[in-house]
Amino acid sequence: MQLTANLEENRSKLYEIFPISTSYDLISRDLYLGKTKAFWLGINGFCKNDLLQKIFADLQDNSYTKDLTIENLELFVASKIGYIQTELTNDWDVIIKNVLSGPSVLFLDGFSSAVILDTRSYPTRSVEEPDTERVSRGSKDGFVETIVFNTALIRRRIRSTKLCFEVMTAGTDTKTDIVIGYLNDLADPKLVETIREKINSLCIPSLTMGSKSLEELIIKKRWFNLMPQIRYTERPDVASSYLLEGYVIVLVDNTPTALVFPCNLFQFTQNPEDYYQNPSVGNYLRFLRFGCILLSLFLLPCFLLMGIYQSSLPKWLWLITSEEVTKTQLFLYVLVIELGLDIFKYSSSNAASGLSNSLGLLGGLIIGDIAISLHWATLEVIFYAAVTMLATLSISSQEFGNAIRLYRLFLILLTGWFGLWGFIVATVLILISIASTPSFAGKSYLWPLFPWNWTALKTLLFRYPTAKYEITRHKRKE
Repeated sequence: MQLTANLEENRSKLYEIFPISTSYDLISRDLYLGKTKAFWLGINGFCKNDLLQKIFADLQDNSYTKDLTIENLELFVASKIGYIQTELTNDWDVIIKNVLSGPSVLFLDGFSSAVILDTRSYPTRSVEEPDTERVSRGSKDGFVETIVFNTALIRRRIRSTKLCFEVMTAGTDTKTDIVIGYLNDLADPKLVETIREKINSLCIPSLTMGSKSLEELIIKKRWFNLMPQIRYTERPDVASSYLLEGYVIVLVDNTPTALVFPCNLFQFTQNPEDYYQNPSVGNYLRFLRFGCILLSLFLLPCFLLMGIYQSSLPKWLWLITSEEVTKTQLFLYVLVIELGLDIFKYSSSNAASGLSNSLGLLGGLIIGDIAISLHWATLEVIFYAAVTMLATLSISSQEFGNAIRLYRLFLILLTGWFGLWGFIVATVLILISIASTPSFAGKSYLWPLFPWNWTALKTLLFRYPTAKYEITRHKRKE
């Protein structure tokens, strides 16, 4: 649908499309630029008022527009409007999208094109370190809800002409901006094209939950695959490192996270802290994290399994010594503590910041002591549950940690019901679930373990010095 050269017709069309007379944040202005009548439309809160005031003051200055008759709109814009982010369009769809996104539009009588002035300014919070990916050293900035700021944080780190940010939109109602970021010489062109096609094929009214909604729309997940299929990060330095390794990132407006494509299991075993310490400390922290993942998954189920068969175990292997409990009691104790810790963690995370610390510290001590006094748990059960919780909290990825928690609950249930065979069957099913997790665009979720790539696997298992890492980095995609 195209504009006409009649200003009144274009203005009437605007009143049909936008609720200008009823919505308070839609602001408009009738103007005269010399002898030419004009009409301006924008959204209050998105426009930089001081900048627009300067532009209109120049255009309406007597010495600037005296007896001015505009004959060529392109020449007028090029010679009279000094603002950089200015363009012409005659497409109503482009005008509607721009007005709702923040830029304002200027219509002039006698011309079938409108002038788009990108003077937008979004409300935003300050750039600060994300709570979920804190490091003791290194940069303290993180992504925010404004997509322009997020691309700038990456561009500041990668000053390469090969770095490309493609912008797209999704949602017929929200028209959410989505940016695909990649390095031309490193990223797989087929992967980029697949992401592009997936986003273009979306026929939805909105992306209600931002990047999470986008993930669920472009990646099909089976109910028995609990592992996350997308790596999220709120740190621009982490996103930049993935780009330099040939990955593709996706940024969604109003969401302070980057999605990394493709995703594999070993990405969740890494942490930025490893690279802000010297290699020896980084390797120690990485292997400690590997151990915490195993502890988080197997400690409570193994404790329950050994407690069930404690009568047939040597005394030095007995884990329950404070009191005699039956197999059923032990199973219920472990199950109640497991569910109780989840409730406790969920309550602490949703409490006000002033209450969360006191609730976590005092609440844990008081509830644990009362549970032992009421014989709802034993001291050993609470101890191993606490160690399990600490091991789970050491996992930086919340999605990966939540998957481990559900796998652990499944292990506890089958071990409590069927004993040793339940533990074995549950472990096998968990391994099958992890191995069968589909990744994006046909990539292997277990890469570089399968297909085998020792060069890439070494950089995931060990923290190499920077000089040696840079030599092997470009071989990882082979």
